[in-house]
Order: sequence, then structure tokens, then C-alpha cells
Amino acid sequence: MPLPTLLVLDAEPLPRLGRLTGRARIEHTDAAGLAERLPHADVLLVWDFTSHAVRAAWPGDGPRPRWVHTASAGVDHLMCPELAACDTVVTNARGIFDEPIAEYVAALVLAMAKDLPRTLEFQRERTWRHRESQKVGGGRAVVVGSGPIGRAIVRTLKALGVTTALVGRTPRTGVHGPGDLDRLMARADWVIAAAPLTEETHGMFDTRRFGMMQPSARFVNVGRGPLVVTEALAEALAKRWIAGAALDVFDAEPLPPDSPLWQVPNLIVSPHMSGDTVGWRDELGTQFVELYETWEAGRPLANVVDKQRGYVPGH
Repeated sequence: MPLPTLLVLDAEPLPRLGRLTGRARIEHTDAAGLAERLPHADVLLVWDFTSHAVRAAWPGDGPRPRWVHTASAGVDHLMCPELAACDTVVTNARGIFDEPIAEYVAALVLAMAKDLPRTLEFQRERTWRHRESQKVGGGRAVVVGSGPIGRAIVRTLKALGVTTALVGRTPRTGVHGPGDLDRLMARADWVIAAAPLTEETHGMFDTRRFGMMQPSARFVNVGRGPLVVTEALAEALAKRWIAGAALDVFDAEPLPPDSPLWQVPNLIVSPHMSGDTVGWRDELGTQFVELYETWEAGRPLANVVDKQRGYVPGH
């Protein structure tokens, strides 16, 4: 029997797929060549998880890969109606980024509470300015997004002594439903966005929601950029409706140099790096190879995305 064709949508550095030598015919493509090659592939590895090329190139009713894997937690960059409607299985990199993102959120919480950005600024200016900082333990947080990343954030914040509520799409034991979000946000010191991007979550953090937060509260987004109405957040910070915010994800990435976000007061901007620790690409490659071996053996795949919801259903 011919070897399955594995097509890789490339990004540098390339994934290490040596374990699949002799077990798959591995082909590489860029965005420009994707549409031509897709109908001949059995498996598509979306290694360039920042690309939206799959949406435009997906072959519709014609021949298509039986399985698509994206080396990212989010799948909004590749989902299109044709892919959602067909029988192609979609998997993601669930499990790779949970703890690193949780650590990053904890670092942001501590940095803002302890006023570290201004401490570094004063150091550069050789200015000795004593201040009081905020105590983290005993505070309240609400984490929006009840997947593995959100649950890891809850565990980490609880270890810091923060009383933390988790909000998900469906209420269940230990998870609040969307109907509780406004009430929880109004009482929270920290609001953390870690939800997937869906029709329901697009623009969910808007002027109304920022307006109901406490003036001393802070907001962090490590989910997807379009969860936030950016202009509403900038206004909330400029008018001091809230005390501060940190964004690691944006509507357009990289954030252009002329974006007004660079100048918004009390906003920390980071370049979509919250989950990227030393060796993360190797972990992504290993995860895919293990999934391929599962697929090759005919066993059920892990991390299967519900294509209608746009994420992997969790517990």
C-alpha cells in the first residue's frame, strides 16, 4: 500500500518528523501552494498556526485530507464553513500551553500588583520613589474559559491565595455559566480572559463589561485578541475605569508600530508569548508525531475539536 501523504504548512523552524521516516510521504508547502496540494494529502499539519491560508484553500466538496492538526490551542485561524461541514477530523495542541500560560498570567498579576513596570522605569531614570503595592493573597479573580488553560490559571492563582471563579460555556460543578459573568466581574480584582474565539465570545469584553469592573481591578487577555473590543479597553484605561490591563493577543499580529495600544496608560503589551517556553516547538512536534502514530494504528485521536463549537470539549 502507498504511504499516507503528510502535508506540512511550513513555518520556521520546521518540525522534527524523523520518527515518521518510511511511514509517511512528507511534503512541505507555503500558503501559496496549499490549495494545489491539499486534495492530494491524507493529513495536513498546520505548523504555521498564524496563517489563515487553510480557510481560503480548503477544497470544499473535492478530495481533501482526512485529518487536520494545528500546532496551536486555537482553531479559529483555520475553520471555515466547508471544513466545519465535512467529515475531516480536526485536532489541536491542547495540553502543551496550559502551565506556561498559567505561569505567565501569575507573573502579570504579580507584576501589576507590585508595580514592577514603574519600578523598572524609575530604575532607568535613577529615581528613588518609595510606593506601597497591592497584596495579591486574599483578592478575587474570575477566569473566563474553562478549558485546560483556564483550569491551570485557576490552580496557579489559588496557590497565590487568590479566590478564583471559573466561567465556561456551560455551568457545571466548579464552573459558572455565562449568566454569572457580570456579577463575578463586578466583584473581581482580576479578570482573566482565556476563552476560545467563537461567535459567542467575539467582542464579549466591551464597554459595558469594562464599565462594571471595580476602579481598582485589572484585566488580562491570554485567549484570543478579538475577545476584547480594543477601543473599549483603551477608553476604560484612559478614563481610569479600571486600574490596568495586560494583553498578550491582538486582533492583528504583529501589533503594528503605529497602533495606539503602545501608548495606552497602564497597559502591558506582550507579543503573543505567554505559552512559548524554551523547547515548546519540540513539544509540539512530539505531540503531533504521537498523534500520527495513533491515527496510523487506527485508534481514536485525542484532542478532537468540536468543529461547530470551535474547541475541544472538556470536563
